Amino acid sequence: MLRRGLALGGGLIVLILLVLGVKGCLDARANRALSDYADNVTQIVEETDQTSKTFFGKLADPGTLSVTEFTAEVNADRSAMDNYASRVDGLSAPGDMGRAQNALELTYELRASAMGEIADQMPTALGDAGAAKATASIARQMRKLLAADTLYAAIVRPEINGVLANNGIEGSDVPKSVFLPEETKWLEESSVSSALGSISGSTGAATPGVHGLELTGVSIAGTELGEEVVTISGEEAPEVEVSVENQGESTENGVGVSVSFGGTEVQGSIESIGAAETGSTSILLTPPPSGEVTLEVKVEPVPGEQITENNEASFTVVFE
Repeated sequence: MLRRGLALGGGLIVLILLVLGVKGCLDARANRALSDYADNVTQIVEETDQTSKTFFGKLADPGTLSVTEFTAEVNADRSAMDNYASRVDGLSAPGDMGRAQNALELTYELRASAMGEIADQMPTALGDAGAAKATASIARQMRKLLAADTLYAAIVRPEINGVLANNGIEGSDVPKSVFLPEETKWLEESSVSSALGSISGSTGAATPGVHGLELTGVSIAGTELGEEVVTISGEEAPEVEVSVENQGESTENGVGVSVSFGGTEVQGSIESIGAAETGSTSILLTPPPSGEVTLEVKVEPVPGEQITENNEASFTVVFE
């Protein structure tokens, strides 16, 4: 009985050791998978940050790059971002990394989408016709890049590093990733316009001297809009007359004007405004608004324009 007891006890000990050994191997494999996942994310993030430095570096200082060379390099940055997004989609999220992976995929979807739109709009923004609208679109994509940075900082990085910490894994934390430089100037159309205007060969390049526009008047059917609520009657397809003064020292061409109401934006333009002169354009509101609406009227900044606070205004109008 003693020998049987000893044999049984010995067998039980061996079984326990085997179970612990197998569990240890599984735990080690799981931790290795988590660590490898974090290392792969880190590699993509570091390459992304380098692309950010390249893109915003040449945007801030294009040097002697021509329009053709600049657009080619922006397209290369777009291709790089598409590649990062594909690599992120191909990652296998182990353990509890599912939520982080979903947020990471959305982060790179936003980044790739923004860079794609920027690359698509760049030739037009560096040209003449439609340059103001294309520049405004590029500025909107900067906000999308900011949203992606926020998503990464708020969810992706804390989730990944939290899972690593919960599993006792050290030395594999993923780093910060800020694609849009912290200077908020790139969220402003005027900053984007000024940067693009400095590229050699750009028809939107600013001529030397002072540049500035001011929204000086907005009217509908001869009724001037102001701070008071205005009622417009009997206008099935109302037209907004917008007047803009050129307060700069040079003639400004292709001045873009937009009117927004109820989620709709309609565009117009003034072909040319001489220095110290006033130009105007009529913009048809389609579909016709009804009831009380807020009209947001905006004049797009021209290359070299530094002060843009007087380029826009809001008016409350009741359409009967």
